[in-house]
Amino acid sequence: MLERHHLAIVRAVEQQGSLTAAASKLCLTQSALSHTMRKLEQQLGTSIWLREGRRLKLTQAGQYLLAVANRVLPQLEHAQQRLSQFASGERGTLRIGMECHPCYQWLLKLVKPFLAAWPAVDVDVKQKFQFGGIGALFGFEIDLLVTPDPLFKPGLYYQPVFAYEQVLVLSTQHRLANATRIMPSDLSQEILITYPVSTDRLDIFSQFLTPAGIAPKKHKTIEDTDILLQMVASNRGVAALPRWLAEESATQYAIRSVRLGENGIHKHIYLGVRETDLDVDYLQSFIAMAKAYSNL
Repeated sequence: MLERHHLAIVRAVEQQGSLTAAASKLCLTQSALSHTMRKLEQQLGTSIWLREGRRLKLTQAGQYLLAVANRVLPQLEHAQQRLSQFASGERGTLRIGMECHPCYQWLLKLVKPFLAAWPAVDVDVKQKFQFGGIGALFGFEIDLLVTPDPLFKPGLYYQPVFAYEQVLVLSTQHRLANATRIMPSDLSQEILITYPVSTDRLDIFSQFLTPAGIAPKKHKTIEDTDILLQMVASNRGVAALPRWLAEESATQYAIRSVRLGENGIHKHIYLGVRETDLDVDYLQSFIAMAKAYSNL
């Protein structure tokens, strides 16, 4: 019978690279681990690993078990942690995944009053999700996703919290600084600086340049917002950012913001959560606070 410890072994061997290291991580002897998996293989009637020299290679059945382990074990670990928190009277941690790089500045304004209102709840922000937050939500790696591009899936709920306009940000010394609007052809000789996200998920490409058949002279990526703004202010390139961030940053950097196209590029920021978590009180409070900060 397939049990949780079988999945844990398969995942640990894949992560650690060997039976010895996996056994150490799981606080087992190698012989006990090997015996457990041989017994499972006999029960299932199929092999989980094949030996290639000193290496273990997952069979098709083993690969399937690994996929199940990667999906199921985080959910069980999350449930165990949540139940432990219930038993001890703790609130736990709100884990926030960010698919919106510039929204980190907005999030900082929200976290301070949230922590004050919920002293028993910690906040952990994860920014590694570059349009992979849906998997993180389903995998229980995060509890809330901040995204401008929601993917509506069964089991997920999205709350729009504020609207914004995407604008072109450039140096006050740039040749286009006094333009009333920017057209795609204006960027054909420009260095475009963006966050390190695939171009098909960047609005400046998908909604502006690509439909017009235009490409920038050069495309550079920078992860840090302050460094990106310094590069723009130094006239080393241009960037597409939310208007609210550009206007706030204009007090610190010599930059201007100009509308993209005739009508502009208009977006919303959404908070995504699992439907099963909608009754969590501090999660409800965070969403309510986020809506209250929608005047950006």
